Amino acid sequence: MKLDRLIHKLLPKDDKFYSLLEESTQNLVKAAEVMNKLPLQKKDRDVETLINQIHDLEHTGDTITHKIFSELNSTFVTPLDPEDIHTLASSLDDIMDHIDGSAGRFFLYRLKKWTPRMSQLAEILTLSIGEINHGVALLRNIQQFDELQKVFQKVNEYENNADDVFEQAIAELFRKEKNPIQVIKLKEVYVGLETATDKCEDVANVLEGIVIKHA
Repeated sequence: MKLDRLIHKLLPKDDKFYSLLEESTQNLVKAAEVMNKLPLQKKDRDVETLINQIHDLEHTGDTITHKIFSELNSTFVTPLDPEDIHTLASSLDDIMDHIDGSAGRFFLYRLKKWTPRMSQLAEILTLSIGEINHGVALLRNIQQFDELQKVFQKVNEYENNADDVFEQAIAELFRKEKNPIQVIKLKEVYVGLETATDKCEDVANVLEGIVIKHA
């Protein structure tokens, strides 16, 4: 196993995967920035414009993910294990899918107000994505173990915070909202936002696995 790793290190590697993974996380940062503008909108058409922007970014994310998969199929030596690159790209794509799904449901269900709990979940998600963006950038110099450990700890902390806010949001929803249809609509948006934060932790776990392999 040690000989295999030594040979792998000595062979020339294509660094385009780092750039593509960074492009994927930066696309997530953009989507989170757009999502956090939703509470500020007063007109339906302005909300729709932002939802469409997020949907376009989701398509961009899909394109990046497919490009990573295509490059994996045509590259002999990769800077990281191909399986890890594939899993990391898929996990990043999952975050984007849930951002797009949450924003899309908000518009499709004709919800009139982005609630304070939604804002809290979106803010936590944005912070977690920022850490993921930083962590993926650190892969180029994977020996920065201490810095990467800080990323993993922060993402775990944000995921726990999101769980707490989600539980509070659902409790308030069942206590205050009398319309069962409205309960279902709001709950689905809450679930999507909280799940996106869970997916950030999945990414952090993949990154940590990569770090362990290269320790």
